[in-house]
Amino acid sequence: MREPLIIGVAQPPCVPLDVAANAVTHAATVRSARARVVVFPELSLTGYELDAPAVQVDDPRLRPIVEACAEAGSLALVGAPVQDDAARTYIAMLAIDGTGVTVAYRKMWLGGAEPGRFSPGGMPAVLEVDGWRLGLAICKDTGAPQHASDTAALGMDAYVAGVLESADDAAVPGERARRVAADHHVWVAIASFAGSTGGGYDRAAGGSGIWTSEGVAIAQAGPRTGGIARATLT
Repeated sequence: MREPLIIGVAQPPCVPLDVAANAVTHAATVRSARARVVVFPELSLTGYELDAPAVQVDDPRLRPIVEACAEAGSLALVGAPVQDDAARTYIAMLAIDGTGVTVAYRKMWLGGAEPGRFSPGGMPAVLEVDGWRLGLAICKDTGAPQHASDTAALGMDAYVAGVLESADDAAVPGERARRVAADHHVWVAIASFAGSTGGGYDRAAGGSGIWTSEGVAIAQAGPRTGGIARATLT
């Protein structure tokens, strides 16, 4: 029988385009989160800067996060641009633990100016952690019911997303979380960018949260940077 899973959703401050500084902040967040899985917002390592260079999985600037995960026994799901062997660039979710870094998922549903720089990911993804199957999503993915349905078809216990919304759209993540929970009877965990970043997001929404499979919000951060919400999935 699997054990309960403690998951945290974080919204740390971000220095635009400064992967090294943001990695140090991510590492401190992992250490303070007291969670097996720590989820970060979309493009959390660079900010929403669509011209940010791709981050490689062997980038030494990510070492502080690897070390923090090793110390805490955590898995961090981190937002970054990545590039494949064919030089296609994606908005991605990196999975970082004490053994290193892998690309866990590439965003499938692009929006706004994103298609001018990025390619859409080709398939949904589920990551298994301690017997829990976590369906992965990034921002606009969460607004596409087909994405949740296709991910659920792989078998998932929770839908886990990193997002960016403006303060004016602060209600959107919760609305989407409740829909996914109702449609698929799964937990939903959303890390939502806070503070300011590129792309015209002078005030991001924050409000990272976790919803039960009944759609009830049981943990939620406020709008300011630095917030962490955590809950135990059972």
